[in-house]
Amino acid sequence: MTILKAHIVSRGRACGEALVTSRPISFLGSVDPKTGIVIEKGHELEGKSVKGKILVFPGGKGSTVGSYVIYQLKKNGVPPSAMINIKAEPIVAVGAIISNIPLVDMVEKDPVSIIKTGDKVLVDAIVGRVEIYDRR
Repeated sequence: MTILKAHIVSRGRACGEALVTSRPISFLGSVDPKTGIVIEKGHELEGKSVKGKILVFPGGKGSTVGSYVIYQLKKNGVPPSAMINIKAEPIVAVGAIISNIPLVDMVEKDPVSIIKTGDKVLVDAIVGRVEIYDRR
């Protein structure tokens, strides 16, 4: 197990399977709010679902409506369990906060490099910690 310190953006705690991308995500136009499937053409995660995953990505991009799309994911029962960013920007931060999705950033090691898709990850955004299990 690897334990890393992180900055808390949206409080909460969740454990699950990691889904990792090195590319930013624009929730408006990139993720279907009804299904949770990444629909952006050519994106690393195209065709994959964020539902129930620990979504690890550098940060958000695009329209402020992205915050509302994150909220719609939650209302539709298909949100990520938690999110980890290199640096959370306001769109993702607000979306996570209004949707009660745990979000951390400024992890002591680059989460996009150290966490692999399929790893079991605990995001503890109450104490500011990320735990990585089941290293491949």
